Amino acid sequence: MTEEPVRSPMGLVLAASSAGTVFEWYDFFIFGSLAAIIAKHFFVGVGESQAYLFALLTFAFGFAARPFGALVFGRIGDAMGRKRAFLVTITVRGLATFAVALLPDFAATGIAAPIALVAIRVLQGFAIGGEYGGAAIYVAEHASANRRGWATGWIQASAGLGLVLALVVILGVRTLLGEDQFGAWGWRIPFGVSVALLAISLWIRLRLDESPMFRLMLEEGRVSKAPLTETFLHAGNLKTMSIALVGVLMGQGVVWYTAQFYTQFFLERVIKLDPPVVNELVMIVTLASLPLYMFFAWLSDSIGRKPVMLFGLGIAAIGFIPGFQMLTQAANPALADAVASSPVVVIAPPDNCSLQFDLIGKANYVTSCDIAKSTLAGIGIPYTNARGPSGRRTLVQIGGNALEAPETTGAPPLALEKAKKDFSTKLKATLAKAGYRFAAATQRIDFARTILLLMIFIVAATALYGPQAAALVELFPTRIRYTALSVPYHIGVGWFGGFLPATAFAIVAATGNIYAGLWYPVIVAALGFVVTLFLLPETRRRDISV
Repeated sequence: MTEEPVRSPMGLVLAASSAGTVFEWYDFFIFGSLAAIIAKHFFVGVGESQAYLFALLTFAFGFAARPFGALVFGRIGDAMGRKRAFLVTITVRGLATFAVALLPDFAATGIAAPIALVAIRVLQGFAIGGEYGGAAIYVAEHASANRRGWATGWIQASAGLGLVLALVVILGVRTLLGEDQFGAWGWRIPFGVSVALLAISLWIRLRLDESPMFRLMLEEGRVSKAPLTETFLHAGNLKTMSIALVGVLMGQGVVWYTAQFYTQFFLERVIKLDPPVVNELVMIVTLASLPLYMFFAWLSDSIGRKPVMLFGLGIAAIGFIPGFQMLTQAANPALADAVASSPVVVIAPPDNCSLQFDLIGKANYVTSCDIAKSTLAGIGIPYTNARGPSGRRTLVQIGGNALEAPETTGAPPLALEKAKKDFSTKLKATLAKAGYRFAAATQRIDFARTILLLMIFIVAATALYGPQAAALVELFPTRIRYTALSVPYHIGVGWFGGFLPATAFAIVAATGNIYAGLWYPVIVAALGFVVTLFLLPETRRRDISV
């Protein structure tokens, strides 16, 4: 008779798994929160709006590498053990995060600086590809069947704790040094602090035993010899992975990143709240959200995983666009009033306009239409488009006033820059007369309503995310669980969620509509709702030992 494998104490299991998750999200939150500052240091000479987009893309590149890390570390976890993969992923990721604190910027090394930054983000993403799956599996394989959702809910809540920790460190350093010193060099400190988190996480994980289910499988000779082949060439496993990807993981990625990251971008970059105010709002909402992860995870143990996750997807699909419109009214009523009373309309012949979607920074905006739109996008002013007569310069209509944009096709570089600068100055003055403000008045923010709206977005994210770890573990057999869970998770969350800030920002810049970027998460969430409702099986209390 096979002896029962030794189990690590459940408290130690939760601490080890949660510490790694806190560390993981601490890193990504500090990079996301400091994207505007990082853009100024590493992406120089391409304009403020383009530099910010490059910073968001660098943030996203880390997510692009995740599925490839999932393949490598998934195989290690399935063939050699959960603990070994655990230790490697956290070490590589931790050292890469710390390296950002020491990385010279563009002023010191030129083009090598952004290249090195992208390389570090890719290395971090590659390592994280094996982190989440390992944490979820390790906890679930220790937990009892009737409390599996609650146990894995600690991992989900740790993501919010990572954000809180990141914001606490950022606000503390910002307050201590002042905005100028923080922007100059103090932003590096939060990355440097990560080395302490690495040391704590490693110390805890070194005390762990191997997962009892993996040890039993090893003793019985059931370990997969080729987990990648078994995962991707078995029709049943591939079908389950596809349903999980489209039904839950793509939706979770876009919903969670909209609630946690795009709200921050929207408040700071679009409706012009001061960054410290945005940090404080996000921290308040994130602290309030921590019990929600545990609540929805616990609820899924009682009523099932599907209804809870469907609730989150439904709120997102229905509520994001009207919710963000109300958020503008609550957080910057002056902007909402100006848009209503003096809407901005760009009147131009279609052949004079380019698509304002410049992911590589090589677009040459020289026509009057392009100059008008790129200037408005750069200062975060929403606009609509109207067809103008062919052969005429573009007009920017602001309420009852109109301003003609310069035509600089064929102009030398110095003349082009002067024309753009002069137009920007005149445009800002005209907008100011119409009631537009380029910084939100803190005293006019309806904080109660703003926090309530942010909490609605967070409820959608936590309802979807809370039960997710348990649901994913229960979908796949033990012998290929690490690979089969990790790959779709990091495609859905990493690619669809990680690229959301950059994609939504580019859509806003291309259309002039500050809410247009929200169609991306809304459509993905609606698709996920349909697939989850009709195709995803209910897995609560399923036997996961086989």
